[in-house]
Amino acid sequence: MSTLTLLRRPPLTGWDPENEATWDKRLAWRTLAITTYNLTLAFCVWYLVSAIAPRLNDIGYDLSKGQLYWLAAIPGLAGGIGRLIYMFLPPIVGTRTLVGGTATLMVLPMAGWVLAVRDPSTPYSMLLLLAAAGGIGGGAFAGFMPSTSYFFPKRMAGTALGLQAGLGNFGVSLIQFLVPWVVGFGLLGTAALSPQVKADGSEIYLHNAGLVLIPWVVLGAILAAVGLRRIPLKANFREQLDIFGEKHTWYMTAVYVMTFGAFSGFAAQMGLLIKNMYDGMEGAPDPLKYVFLGPLLGSITRAAWGPLCDRFGGAVWTLVSGIGMTAATVFTVFFLDPSDTSTFGLFLGGMLAIFTFAGIGNAGTFKQMPMIFDRRRAGGVIGFTSAIAAFGPFLVGIGLSLVAPQAFFVGAAVYFALCTALVWRQYARPGAPRPS
Repeated sequence: MSTLTLLRRPPLTGWDPENEATWDKRLAWRTLAITTYNLTLAFCVWYLVSAIAPRLNDIGYDLSKGQLYWLAAIPGLAGGIGRLIYMFLPPIVGTRTLVGGTATLMVLPMAGWVLAVRDPSTPYSMLLLLAAAGGIGGGAFAGFMPSTSYFFPKRMAGTALGLQAGLGNFGVSLIQFLVPWVVGFGLLGTAALSPQVKADGSEIYLHNAGLVLIPWVVLGAILAAVGLRRIPLKANFREQLDIFGEKHTWYMTAVYVMTFGAFSGFAAQMGLLIKNMYDGMEGAPDPLKYVFLGPLLGSITRAAWGPLCDRFGGAVWTLVSGIGMTAATVFTVFFLDPSDTSTFGLFLGGMLAIFTFAGIGNAGTFKQMPMIFDRRRAGGVIGFTSAIAAFGPFLVGIGLSLVAPQAFFVGAAVYFALCTALVWRQYARPGAPRPS
């Protein structure tokens, strides 16, 4: 098959995942694999700033705590706004164009940060613009997930979307784990780029944080062009607005803000939270050694709970998630004003519990939505709820910059409890209006 033929592949015809005679299982799983690969990289791009920000002052920048919180928060704001756009794109541009185009755009913020960390005189306004550009990675989720939902029958929605979202969320841990490692040496082919010199005279290759994934993103764009297809599901912008007249759109949005909003927000800010809580103490923990653990646990539970949600329903697991998140947040409140490092293990344990239960809830909600709504509207609701929840890094960052951590966590616990009651009332109790 020629390259020109691959680029001109027409949309599928007669596609119906609920009909075994017309459902192409191999194409569905191939779509899931390629889109998930690109989604993982998209989350890496989205959280690139959270891995770089704690080290900027080490290489010559002079940024305040507030500026660093804002810097780590801006990708969340941009990602949320991006999702409000992406949510309308799957039935307009199709899976293939959506995924391939996004992969191409993701190169821009990675290349930009390579240049920025090599020049500490870069204005703060430019750093904010680069942080906002990383929002393309966060925005992608609201297009990729609904698009993938078109390829699978409802009975497999929990497994398929749980795998995609869980492995996609793994990108948060991946970038936060990779950066502390790759900044220690010159990457193959880039050793000619001189390292940055820290205040203590040691060297660091912080530009590698942006460089390391560029070849893999290019590969993702190629895979999308070769392996993806568009299905014959179309809806214009106006037609898709009907989801906002349904009260369950708003209920599920509130619940997903609890689960993914907390996951994304705490993932973006946990490094700075640890640094600000323990900075200057003897034996202070290195934030970059721990920040990847929470997102890793949340990603694992999200992927692992997909089949369980298909078997037992999503609502019951969303309920379990809400109860667990509320309890874990209340527990963590008691360890947010340490006088020494002796309570760090308890603080970390509380945070990891929040991430773990959030992952379970993320899986539960994404099983619920295809059960509550028809296929086209379910895609729109998935996109919208994920768009609003993507503001998590921004909301958590701004909250922590305005009030003490204890006050913020108490407020979060109250919100989690209210959402848990909502899940019980509308979806999980016997006789619920929309059991799911």
